Amino acid sequence: MQDQYKVEPGLYYTKDHLWVKIDENIAVIGISDYGQAQLGDVVFVELPEPEKEVEAGEKVASVESIKAVVDVFSPLTGKILSVNEELKEEPSLINTDPYGDGWIYEMQMADPTEVEDLMTSQDYEAYLEELLAEEEE
Repeated sequence: MQDQYKVEPGLYYTKDHLWVKIDENIAVIGISDYGQAQLGDVVFVELPEPEKEVEAGEKVASVESIKAVVDVFSPLTGKILSVNEELKEEPSLINTDPYGDGWIYEMQMADPTEVEDLMTSQDYEAYLEELLAEEEE
């Protein structure tokens, strides 16, 4: 599994395959390597509105690939500070660099304790191993 999908240590993850990088009360959010692989080639990203206040679990963006259109739900409550404008011209960054240039948006967290509801990288690796084992059955 380790070789199949990259899981960045030090990040937090959701069961929807989003990653969250925390720096004090700022969170950067993107789609995990496993998530982008399941989507296939990303062809369009509808970005969230900067300055918008969002609740955890609220739809903030959508990602369209050759396989499907998926909604992105915010893992945290807070205010969107910035979005990755590069994705408008080059949505495939989500595929080629999911943990780097493929980030989707940055937000100021309203409640930093919400991070406790997310998975650590070790938890996410275990979650992926379960998913992959189910797929093989």
